[in-house]
Amino acid sequence: MYELTPLHIIGLPILGLILSAMGTLVGLGGGFVLVPVLLVLFPEAPPTIISSISLTVVFVNAVAATVGNLRARRIDLRTASLLAVGAVPAAVAGAYASNLVSRSHFETYFGVMLLLGAVYVLWRAASATPLHSSLHDPNREIRERGGPVYRFYVNALVAGIISPLGGFLSSFFGIGGGVIHVPAMTFLLNMPTPVVSATSLFVLVPTSLAGVLARMLAGQYTQGWRRAGLLGLGAIVGAQIGVHLSTRVNQRVTLTILAIGMVLVGARQLLAGI
Repeated sequence: MYELTPLHIIGLPILGLILSAMGTLVGLGGGFVLVPVLLVLFPEAPPTIISSISLTVVFVNAVAATVGNLRARRIDLRTASLLAVGAVPAAVAGAYASNLVSRSHFETYFGVMLLLGAVYVLWRAASATPLHSSLHDPNREIRERGGPVYRFYVNALVAGIISPLGGFLSSFFGIGGGVIHVPAMTFLLNMPTPVVSATSLFVLVPTSLAGVLARMLAGQYTQGWRRAGLLGLGAIVGAQIGVHLSTRVNQRVTLTILAIGMVLVGARQLLAGI
């Protein structure tokens, strides 16, 4: 795609660290910001290469963050399994579908998706924290190591319905399915924010891996390995920073960060695709 320059060798790991820390904080993996940055850095690259690089970095970030979250005992493994069952096959479909769109259409679709999601998240972040259901007894209990105990109810049917959408978008855009899973787990499943972020990143491990492997088998991922590697080096460190910060930022701030980032990135992509 392009020859690596000294600026790339120095700058890409730093970029990976920053975006990984931000993505881990809100449970997204950083891809929702990394994709538009890559589109700017590599203006002649096709969508398949851009999303493949991003998805590889999302996988590295998710693995690194999940190690820290497992140690903290912050992941809802039962809900994560429900989400992964539908998300993994959908991620494979998303990988193949990305090869059917042009770069301009890719940028437009990406911008529209982020803006619509940002409107919803901003509204909920500004109104109130989600109300936990009083109609059902809790069926989940997460005992964080050295921290609080979270008890809540998760509707398995709702989790099964939202998981394919998150998996498809995760692989199609190369951003990770957190853009769908984080708002859904927060507002539809009424899960606590620290558990949401950790669980979303855990789900990204199998879904992003499935997307990367599908792209490799389809012959889409022929370039960009060195760039993905440099970004991934920074993502490993950034993920640990994000895990450390995730319990020190309240829910409203976390959702506001997510929404503002989605608005800025979505507007840029929509304009670029016009």
